[in-house]
Parts: sequence; C-alpha cells; structure tokens
Amino acid sequence: MDEGCNRPGMTGSSFSVLPESVKSRMSIESKAGKGSAASDNGSEGVDVTSIEITVSRNVEESVTSGKGLHDESRSSRLQDDDGGASSSSSSGSGMDIMEIEDPGIDVNVSRSRTIAIITSITGITAISSFLVGLLTVCIPVISRDLDIAPELELWPMAAFGVACGCALLPCGAVADFLGCRRMCLLGGFLQACSTVGAGLSKSATQLIAIRILAGVATSLTLPGAVGVTAGAFPSNVHPRRRSAAFASMAGGQSMGFGTGLAIGGVFADSIGWRWGFYTVAMLNGLTLVMALWALPSAVDGPLKSDSFKRLGREVDWVGAAIISTGLAFLSYVLGVTTGSGAKEELRKPQNIVLLCVGVLLFPVFSFWMRRQTRLNRPALIPNSLWTTNLPFTAVCIAVFLLYGILNASEQLATLYFQDVRELSALTSSLYFLPAAVMAILMNFFVGTFLPYLRPSIAVPFSCLVSAIGPLLLATLSKTNGPGYWQGMFQAMVLNPIGQQIIYTVGNLIMTAAFPTKTQALAGGVFNMLAEIGRSVGVSTTAVIARQVASQSHRSTAQESLLVGYKAGWWYNTALAFCSVAISFWGLRHVHKLGVKND
Repeated sequence: MDEGCNRPGMTGSSFSVLPESVKSRMSIESKAGKGSAASDNGSEGVDVTSIEITVSRNVEESVTSGKGLHDESRSSRLQDDDGGASSSSSSGSGMDIMEIEDPGIDVNVSRSRTIAIITSITGITAISSFLVGLLTVCIPVISRDLDIAPELELWPMAAFGVACGCALLPCGAVADFLGCRRMCLLGGFLQACSTVGAGLSKSATQLIAIRILAGVATSLTLPGAVGVTAGAFPSNVHPRRRSAAFASMAGGQSMGFGTGLAIGGVFADSIGWRWGFYTVAMLNGLTLVMALWALPSAVDGPLKSDSFKRLGREVDWVGAAIISTGLAFLSYVLGVTTGSGAKEELRKPQNIVLLCVGVLLFPVFSFWMRRQTRLNRPALIPNSLWTTNLPFTAVCIAVFLLYGILNASEQLATLYFQDVRELSALTSSLYFLPAAVMAILMNFFVGTFLPYLRPSIAVPFSCLVSAIGPLLLATLSKTNGPGYWQGMFQAMVLNPIGQQIIYTVGNLIMTAAFPTKTQALAGGVFNMLAEIGRSVGVSTTAVIARQVASQSHRSTAQESLLVGYKAGWWYNTALAFCSVAISFWGLRHVHKLGVKND
C-alpha cells in the first residue's frame, strides 16, 4: 500500500487507484505537511502528505495481491487553488474530493460518439420535463375532455411526482448493479409507452395510472443517465466532456419544460392535446434508437448469474424502503394541498396520519443509516456524507430550494397570464419561450466555461440572479399590465439560470462524493431532491397564494388572485435568497471544478 501511495513525484492531490472490487466506501483524509521533502529515491520538491485510507478486509487483500492496481495517478476533481490536499470535513480550509475510476471502461470516445452520447441522454431526460410542461398548460382542456373532477385536476401531475420521487433511490441502486445503460434504455422504452398511453387515455383513472408509470420510467432514466455520463466520461480523462454532458442534461430539462409549455398551447388551441403526446412519443422513439447505438455498452458490466444475488445482498433495501415510503406519503399529502379544498383535505384523519408517518420516517432513516454504518453493512446514504462533506450538504439544500422556486414561480406565472390577464393558452405558453432559449444558451455557456468558473462564486451568483425573476413578478405584476417587455420577459429569462448552474455543479459534486460503483445512486439522490423540492415548493407556494387570496377583500376576483400570487412570488424570492447564503457558505472552499490536475 505504501508503495502505491508514495511514488516519487506524487503530490497530495494524487493517489493510486484501487480496483473495482472495493466493497466499502473509503475514508480519505489528507493533511498537508509542513514544507516539502525528498522522496526515498532522492527526488526533491514533493509535498509531504499523510493520507489515511481505511478500507475493508477484502480491499486490503486485493491491494496486497496487487490485483487491479493502476499505475496512473488520479487527481482530485474539486481542489483548492494551491492544488494541495485538504480535508473534506466542514471545518477544513479547502475541498478535495477524490474518486476511483472504473478500470474496465473504455474511455477512448471519439468526438462524434461523444456528441451522440450527450444528445441521447439529454433527449431521454428532457422528455419527462417536456411532458410536465405539456400537462401544465393543457390540464384545463384535458379536464374538460375527460370530465376530471376538480379535486383530481392536478393529480395527473402530482401522481408523476409521487412515483418519481419515491422510486428514484431504489432505481438508482438497481442501475448500479444491473447496468446504467440497461436501466436508462428500459426507462426510455417505458417512457415512450406511457406517453402513447397518455394520449389514448379515456378517463381520469387511466391518465393518472399512466402518469405513475411515467414517474417510474423517469426514475430509471435519470439515475441511469448520470451513471452513463460518469462511466463514459471519467473525470480524470474527460473532465470537460463530463461537465458538458451534465450541463446539456440541465439545459435539456429546462428547455423541455419551456418547449412543452409552448407546444402544449399550440396543440390545445389547434388539433388537440392528444397529438401533443403522440408527437412526444415519436421523438422519444427516435431518441431511443439513437441511444441504442450511441450509449457505450462497456459502461455496463456483464450480467452474470450472481448479479441479482449481489443486488439483494449488497443494497440496503430496508433503508430504501424507509425513505421511499416516507417520500411517497409526504408527496401524496403535498399533492393534496395543491388541489381545491386543500384545507378540508388536510383535516381528514388519514391525511394527518400519512403526514405524521412520512415526517417521522426521516429520522428513522437516519437511525437506520447509523446502525448500518456501525455494523459495517451496506448503507444507502451514510450519515457521514451530510456531516463531514459541507459542499455536498450545501448543494443538496440548494437543489431542493431552487427546483421548488423555479417550478412554483412558473406555475404561478401560468395562472397569472390565464386567470388574471385572461390570455389564451397559446399566448401564455409563448411567453415562456425565452426561458427555453435561455436554457440552451446557458447549456453552451456552462459546458464551455465551467473549468474557468469558481463554484464558490458562480453558484451563489446564479442563485441571486434567479431570485430576481420572482422578485420582478411580485413587484411589477398588475391586473392590466405591465407589458410583456417591461418585466415579464426579464423574469422568464432569469428564472432558469440558477437551475442550470446548480444542476451541473451539483451532479459533479455528488458523483464525486459517492464511490464509482454507485454513480447511479448519486444521480438518484440528486434527482430525488429535485423532485421533492419541486413538490414542496409548488404545494407550499399554492397554499400561501390560496390563503392570502381568500383573505383579500378586493373588488374583483382577478385582484384577489393577484394578491395571492404576489405573496407566493415573495415567498419564492425569500427562499432564493436563502439559497444564496447557503451555497455561499457551503461552497466557499470549492475553487475549481471538473479540471484535471496533471
């Protein structure tokens, strides 16, 4: 072990790579020594670094036998300006996350294949957001056609969030064992089937059931896409391609939602909402065909007879069941609050019980993680990730807040355009096109300039810019104005900026915090936080807007609604400023991201 870690010329930010057979997480603490000293062979100028690595017994045996060791040194993906090693604890003066790359993946990917891979994963993951935007603007028309009761009007969207939020972590764990590419393709196929089914739905029950299937499909595609990206573009070989892939996925989701709003308005006012789903299904099919060719099969290991046995033995299924049940109960209750008669629904005994049980399951999950770690058993998300990795914790909170802010602000804007300004669905949807265009521009910007950006500055600044969007809507909106170019356009442009930055930076930090063999689980954690943040943000904003509007005694219904919408936007603005403070504090020592240190 000493021979692998103390080769001549190696600094504290480089280390030898352990084999794929590593069964447990590594605890790596680097402490920079004072001055420098020569190595055993007489070389000079090498930093004296103490690297303490705690591994399990089978890792020590593997290292002793010399199997699977690499000669190439690995540099950290996140590091300080001086390039020295630093502690990953929250009290350290810098951030240094080290990652073990899978030695079995062919990393020689051509430029054309890279473009095809990024296009495929962006398309597959963007379609779910496209459908959310489509449903958002078409749900009034769909409710009339399918005779959906008012209390079930929002459930086609809420059912998707419930299914996706509670299935992301188990699906991420399954993808790590059975193959990220396989799960991504399976999710894409189920997504295409559910999209066709939504277009063929004849009743509210059918549509809600289909949207539950769509949520499960998205739970397979999102972690799978993150795992494919991490495997096809290792951070030590293709850091810029890796960053570009995550940036493209972020842009695809923002662009998908905005485009879905626009296309949904066009179809709703012309040939019918069903053709919107059919069109998306055809796009999904074309993307799936491209993905079958483009996504490298080397990302997935061979599917052996013992793969399912290992899946049952090495995954913390009890922890997955606890957190998934808690998220399902919480998402259900939050979905109830977005519908009409939310106050009466929340007073029902069954909903009170579900809310209490859902909240209590979170500390139960924490205790279970502590038990699993103490007994050296598989832990889904070890508590140490939250307590010793400040950037990881800060990014998780920022993701939770920003996704809720963005979706809640846009949903209120849709209601404002249609219910207060009395604009058509088509006109309202076209108002959101600048958000989609901005997402595309931010995609290129982040992918190109991320190596030169400091997350400690870029993330808080982008959160601050995103706070301006709901602030403009809260201060400028009136029943008879302003004009679109006098505040509304600017708000639509600024809304997606924070999400674009945090998606890319967040995925890079989370995939660095998890071992290589659980990259899909890292993607599941990120997208779970995004989905739950979206549900919490939309539901709490809706409750505030409805409560304020009901207590407002204005001369017209439009004025009362506007008062409620403004209260919701002010609430979103306050959350955005909280995300600025949290991201600034948590990322203050992360100075470089996605750059290889030779």
